[in-house]
Amino acid sequence: MEIVCPAGTPAALRAAVKAGAHTIYCGFADESNARNFPGLNFDRNEMRDGVSFAHAHGAKVLVAINTFARAGEEAIWHRAIGDAQTCGADAVILADPGLLAFTAHHHPTLRRHLSVQAAAANADIINFYAQEFGIKRVVLPRVLSVPEIAAINAETTIETEVFVFGGLCVMAEGRCSLSSYATGQSPNMNGVCSPASHVKYSQDHGVLDARLGGYTIHRVGKNDPAPYPTLCKGCFGAGGKTGHLFEDPVSLNAERLIPQLQKAGVTALKIEGRQRSRSYVAQVVRNFRAAVDALDAGKPLPEGMLARLSEGQAMTTGAYKKTWR
Repeated sequence: MEIVCPAGTPAALRAAVKAGAHTIYCGFADESNARNFPGLNFDRNEMRDGVSFAHAHGAKVLVAINTFARAGEEAIWHRAIGDAQTCGADAVILADPGLLAFTAHHHPTLRRHLSVQAAAANADIINFYAQEFGIKRVVLPRVLSVPEIAAINAETTIETEVFVFGGLCVMAEGRCSLSSYATGQSPNMNGVCSPASHVKYSQDHGVLDARLGGYTIHRVGKNDPAPYPTLCKGCFGAGGKTGHLFEDPVSLNAERLIPQLQKAGVTALKIEGRQRSRSYVAQVVRNFRAAVDALDAGKPLPEGMLARLSEGQAMTTGAYKKTWR
């Protein structure tokens, strides 16, 4: 199975390749990708150099161009697709049907993957994207159980890629409007979720408030740590109780499910976290590479060492087991 690793910087890309990633995914430093945060991503020269470095070490590079183009400003996204091919990318990751059609027509030799932002969660819609736009792989949303993934693979010849580690999203991916409601900017259209430019911390009468777009997301004691204010992971009061109303701060870890995912026909294992450090990236990649190599060799999976890297030091298998059913 292929390990697909995030890289938010050229340093993270090199660290991931050296740690054993088969494939790296990354994006340009603009709103064409869903992680358009300050200090992250690649300019054109960095992308070209990164692709060359990866290829020299036997790894592939996928360029995420997975936001939805704004009417009248499509040139930003069209240029990113052309530049990805010029830089030598092995594939582009797209969600917008218009950009998929553009790429199929103007860059027919550039391999196309369907982003998780397209929220394609059944075989019919995946086969539609394959027939209309020639996609070769789909990144499945984090709402499917292992048997549901197996059922999809039984009805399509398109490669499937699934998330196995990192942050979770409880919303329909590519459809969430929480960030845009609070700030006017969203990961779907602007590539940013809960942007730092709209974050404000203030202290008054012994409490510390973390606000996003004027909304109080966390309120803690002045000496307590204040989490970054993201709406879906905020603490709110409801029904006389205060807690994480939408989502607990917890990381997905499907490391122990790798054998089941392989039997389900999954081609690639995706690690979340383009905003993470190169040290984090290297450690997670080494762990998953060891697991995949052990599986290929018919050996037991090594014991995981990822607990301390998880969000909130807590982990879950998320929707893979759907224990709430």
